[in-house]
Amino acid sequence: MLMKAAMLYGINDLRIEDVPKPQVDKGEVLVKVKAATTCGTDLKIFQRGYIEKVIRLPTVFGHEWAGEVVEVADDLEWPKKGMRVRAGNSAPCMHCAMCQMGKYNLCENMVWLWGAYAEYIKVPARMVLVNMQEIPQHVSFEEAAITEPLACVLHGVEETGVKLGDAVAIIGAGPIGLLHLLTVRRIGAEKVIVIDLVDERLGFAEKLGADETINAGKANAVEKVRQITNGYGVDVAIEAIGTPPTWEQALKLVGKAEQS
Repeated sequence: MLMKAAMLYGINDLRIEDVPKPQVDKGEVLVKVKAATTCGTDLKIFQRGYIEKVIRLPTVFGHEWAGEVVEVADDLEWPKKGMRVRAGNSAPCMHCAMCQMGKYNLCENMVWLWGAYAEYIKVPARMVLVNMQEIPQHVSFEEAAITEPLACVLHGVEETGVKLGDAVAIIGAGPIGLLHLLTVRRIGAEKVIVIDLVDERLGFAEKLGADETINAGKANAVEKVRQITNGYGVDVAIEAIGTPPTWEQALKLVGKAEQS
């Protein structure tokens, strides 16, 4: 049986094709994809390629998804057919030195899962065990599909140590920057400043609770942040774009104590 899928053959070479519908083996689950989002990493892979041992071309593309279980291997008691689920794009082994340190993202024996841009996706056995979750009924498939980027944001905010009363600057008002905005607001940041080059995005940031927004194409962002914070700079700067110039800019936004 065939299914429709977006196949990546190489840099800037993405094709819609009929491919075999996956068959489940021991410990595996087949899910009908109900929602799939596009990550910045997907765009980078499409434009520049990726590590061969992680993605071997040609392959079905995409890795942020949610859907409904349609087939379950005979040896599994969970999940059940018809269950609404999502899964990550990787699953650590839980046994290597990095996993024993709690650094699961650096696992030496990681299993990867790609293939969200298709009618069905097969979830490998280890992923079912350690990185697949049932979606609560009040959460839509579209919302569940961004669980993985939200998890990255929560980890980042935890690592930066944002706390009640902090002043926070976020560079970038894309999906990741806006998720950071919502997260630090929930933690209790007193002042949140969002920086971007697109007024429409900055307007959306204001609707989501940004105290101040700065268009870095129209004003000096570092000077504006200093003015807003009475010359001190922010307690935490979050860079949510991923370019060397914005990495450097983030360092200039924080106060002296945070730089040390």
